[in-house]
Amino acid sequence: MLKRKDFADEINLPQVAKNLDINKKEALFETAQDSTGILENLMSGYTKLVIEDPIRPFNEDKLQQVVNNVDYGILNALEGTWVSYNHNGQNNNKSIGSGIHTTILPSPGTSQGTIPGKYSFACEEYIEKLTFDLVEGGVRNRGGANEQFCGAVKYEQSIKSVNKVSDENSLKYTPIHEENGMYLWLSDVFNYAATNKTITEDRGIHPIAPNNPNKDLYKSGFQDETLFLIVNDKGEKEYVTLENLNGREYLEIIAAKELKSGAGQTGPYFIPDYSISRSGVIPHGSTITLLGDLVQLGPTFLNEGSPQFPKGDAAWKYDHLSISRTMGGAGASETHPINLDKPAPAWVFEDLNDENDPGENKIYTQRILAHPLYPYSVRPDLRLRDNNTGENIKNYVLIQMSSKNKTGAQGGILNIPFVNRFVPTVEMNMKMWIETVVEDGKEILQLQYEQIIFFEFDFGDDGGTTSWPHIQVNTLRKIEDVSLDQRRLIEEQFCSNKTKSSAQASGCPYHKE
Repeated sequence: MLKRKDFADEINLPQVAKNLDINKKEALFETAQDSTGILENLMSGYTKLVIEDPIRPFNEDKLQQVVNNVDYGILNALEGTWVSYNHNGQNNNKSIGSGIHTTILPSPGTSQGTIPGKYSFACEEYIEKLTFDLVEGGVRNRGGANEQFCGAVKYEQSIKSVNKVSDENSLKYTPIHEENGMYLWLSDVFNYAATNKTITEDRGIHPIAPNNPNKDLYKSGFQDETLFLIVNDKGEKEYVTLENLNGREYLEIIAAKELKSGAGQTGPYFIPDYSISRSGVIPHGSTITLLGDLVQLGPTFLNEGSPQFPKGDAAWKYDHLSISRTMGGAGASETHPINLDKPAPAWVFEDLNDENDPGENKIYTQRILAHPLYPYSVRPDLRLRDNNTGENIKNYVLIQMSSKNKTGAQGGILNIPFVNRFVPTVEMNMKMWIETVVEDGKEILQLQYEQIIFFEFDFGDDGGTTSWPHIQVNTLRKIEDVSLDQRRLIEEQFCSNKTKSSAQASGCPYHKE
């Protein structure tokens, strides 16, 4: 978990803006005009929270002040509507989708008990509309002596594939993905010690009975002391409180059943080991929880310059390929890679047989390398690299998240029975780059992401489990920062929600009865 840039800002809660709606927009506008830049202002001074850092006490009478001062961290930068963006040098036709997805699914006719390893491969460009809305007041998580206020950001994502039809200048946009969910900035941990008021309100035990032999040790009339049985100086057994134990050995304990004022003050208190979570609902029948953090590549979490993507042989890294090791790796390896910045190898377009492909590794993945969108069909995030070519990217923040972390708290994926039976979705990893682009003397934000989801279905010839990557990448800018042509395309294609409703679509200039 990251702590705020200035602890004094957390203590001086009354100084916080009263009207979140108005002041947040003003603050972001002023930040955008500030010479120090948008991301610099958002991320200035954030550091990891550790056990010896000061922690604020929580008081109910200060609740509204805490609510007014919810921390959204870097998620502040996401607020607004983002749409697919194509840099001028990317395509002659800017309406072609900036996103790339690769999808591997079971081949028709297969099942877990029949011929293993057959798969269908799809790779398409897509356009996207992605909207983020800050949740006012944050989310309060109550954990007794620990309290946490999370900055919540709702998101809604719509994606359409882009395919050419018979006329080279005609394009067909087909809905392929809808998703909604929430990001949380996991911050603002408080200590909420017991008070006389909370003890009285939440008491659920009887007073000490008059015939209790130790009743005089409970000054409040309730069992709020831990008693220790000792042998006193006279050789007699008696119970004493902790205050009177004085380091003596004891024979047994009667535990307290009630809190005393101040209980919980001494900790330990909870420190989340991740700063960001993402929960999402996907209509195919999966729900996801990802946990992650900002990635520090230098002295701070704000990284100078443009994100670095590999070139040449260095790009053949299985963590980013649509070809997994368990698929045979196209007959290549990270020590003997395929250079994705050169034309596909000659064998990709040959008729393969037992002589020129004895292990069947090449023919198994041939269609992926032969795809018209090569090399993006093999390594989709190269589209992100190429989309940044010629751009003046000043700095960026990198967020990395996963449903299956190597250590610490874990996220997860839940699937409906059909998905669980035929295409179990077992893991999801994502990277998100929030970048400052300098264009025409103005700083604007750009969002890039890479999502890799792993399916597991059927098995290899040797009975081993096969991992099938499903990858999505895209470059987006806020709708006010794209060209008029791109904005018009988005408005035409995503003018209203596609979920059926009895209410008429509103705010859509293209809606017809």
